[in-house]
Amino acid sequence: MALQFPDFDPVAVAIPALHLGSMTLGPFPVRWYALAYIAGILLGWRYCVALVRNGKLWGPRPPTATPPQIDDLVLWVTLAIILGGRIGYICFYMLVNPGQRAELFAHPSEVFEIWKGGMSFHGAAIGVGLAIIAFARANRLALFGVLDLVAASEPIGQGFGRLANFVNGELWGRPTSLPWGMIFCNHHIAQENGGACPPEVMTPRHPSQLYEAALEGLALFLVLRFATHRLKWLQRPGAVTGLWLIGYGAIRIALENVRNPDIGMPNFPLGLTMGMILSIPMMLLGAALIWNGLRAPPPAPAAPQEA
Repeated sequence: MALQFPDFDPVAVAIPALHLGSMTLGPFPVRWYALAYIAGILLGWRYCVALVRNGKLWGPRPPTATPPQIDDLVLWVTLAIILGGRIGYICFYMLVNPGQRAELFAHPSEVFEIWKGGMSFHGAAIGVGLAIIAFARANRLALFGVLDLVAASEPIGQGFGRLANFVNGELWGRPTSLPWGMIFCNHHIAQENGGACPPEVMTPRHPSQLYEAALEGLALFLVLRFATHRLKWLQRPGAVTGLWLIGYGAIRIALENVRNPDIGMPNFPLGLTMGMILSIPMMLLGAALIWNGLRAPPPAPAAPQEA
């Protein structure tokens, strides 16, 4: 017997309209999806600060950045997540999907309607990478060191994001006969689809969002924490980033086999999905970064400053 999807409301808080004379502002729905982004960014920021304050993780060399520099980095990363995620979704999913491409050309303003969903993880990752390159150059910081800090904290936000996908009843999995298969239909989903849930969600499906939250979020965070705190890989520039790239790529490729492909996407060869195609280069780059980081000699103590 399949499980019934809970009656989650995607809106966490509904702020009523504000009337200012003849002007009305709102109402403003605050969605769980937005709160997940905020929670992930804030907790990731504090985790990065904790890493740079822990001198034992860095060996004889000083941490890559100072807490105030991490504070500045948060704004760069936040903007990169939003812009990169949206641009990536448009490029990787909307433009290659005939139906969504036609809808986008007919209504170009949809580019800015991020509150309706439509963010690409791989696009956000590219955007954050470019932002970190610019930030490191502007502040004269070691690029791989900054990348490693952000990579170590990324699964925090990833876990919250996948939980928000589950609350929204989106990105569900392929059909399954397993006892935890779920019918992704509730009152709110029916309302958003004209009063009835789409026929495709009436079949029990994998709750793949929860698989991703557990593996891309919690499990990957623990693996990276082992690398930073036990293996001391923050002393091996690029190695933590490489491990994150391989870990996320491998998990994403594996879970694409139970995650339902986006409707309307083209049939790629060998049964590949867009998520798989974008994750393969991540793993190759990750392997190169780990090899480069581990083959370098151990860090030498910093030269003493002259008085």
